[in-house]
Amino acid sequence: MTETVGIAVTGVSGRMGRMLVEMVSETPGVHLAGAVERPGHDWIGKDLGSLLGPAGDGVTVTDDAAQAFGVAGAVVDFTAPRATIAFAEAAAATGVVHVIGTTGMTVDEIAQLDPAAKKTPIIRAGNMSLGVNLLVQITKQVAAALDADFDIEVIEAHHNRKVDAPSGTALMLGEAAAEGRGVDLDAVSDRGRDGITGPRERGHIGFTAIRGGDIIGEHDVMFASAEERLVLRHVASDRRVFARGALKAALWGQGRAPGAYDMLDVLGLKTG
Repeated sequence: MTETVGIAVTGVSGRMGRMLVEMVSETPGVHLAGAVERPGHDWIGKDLGSLLGPAGDGVTVTDDAAQAFGVAGAVVDFTAPRATIAFAEAAAATGVVHVIGTTGMTVDEIAQLDPAAKKTPIIRAGNMSLGVNLLVQITKQVAAALDADFDIEVIEAHHNRKVDAPSGTALMLGEAAAEGRGVDLDAVSDRGRDGITGPRERGHIGFTAIRGGDIIGEHDVMFASAEERLVLRHVASDRRVFARGALKAALWGQGRAPGAYDMLDVLGLKTG
C-alpha cells in the first residue's frame, strides 16, 4: 500500500477547517492525522467523526498542537496571526511542514515566523489558488509594462464575516504591482479614502474593500489611464480552491529544506 502524508488541521471547527477535513478525505496521497482547536473549545476531546461525519472518523480534537503535529507530515493552518505564530513554533519543534493560509498578518508578525523557517519548511501565501497566483504574476508584468500614466487600483470583495482588510490576496496583488513598478508598496499605498481627499496622487496604488453576504472572494486589478482601462480579474466560486492549493503545498513541502516558501514556489511560477 502506498504511504500517504498525514495532515493536521488547525482551527478545525472553522469554515476553512471543516473544508480542509473534507478535502483531505477526497485527496489522494494524504490522510487526516490531527485536529487542533483552541483551549477551552467544546470540541476538545471529542472524535471528529461525531462532529463532522466520516471524514473525521478516528481523529480526536486536541488543544495540544505539538501532540497533533508529532504524528503528521504537514499542518495546514488557516487561523489568526497570533495562533499561527504559536503553531509555527510547534511546527519547528516537531519538524512538520507548516502551510499557512492565515491572512491579516503584519510585517512584524510575518517576521516572527523566521526562526521557525530556519528549522522547518514554512509555506505561506495570502491566497493558495492557482488562478490567483497566476494573476499575481500577470499583475507584476503589466505594472512593469505600463508607466504611472496608468493609475492602479486593487478592488476586493469578501463575505461579511471577514475580519481583515485589505485581504491578503489584495495585498499580494498590490505588492506585485509595486514590484513591477520598482517601488515600495508602503510608500505608495492609498487606503481608506473618505471626505475631501484631494486629487489622486500619481503613481499611488489604491485599495478598496467590499464586504457583504457570502461572497467567497473576488479581486480586480484596474490599470486606468486618461484614454483606456485594463482590468484583470479573479473570482473564486468555491472555497475548495483554497483547500486544494493548501494540500498541494503540503505535499510539495515533503522533503524540502527548511525555509520560507510561497505558492509561487509550489506552482513553479517564481521568477527572478
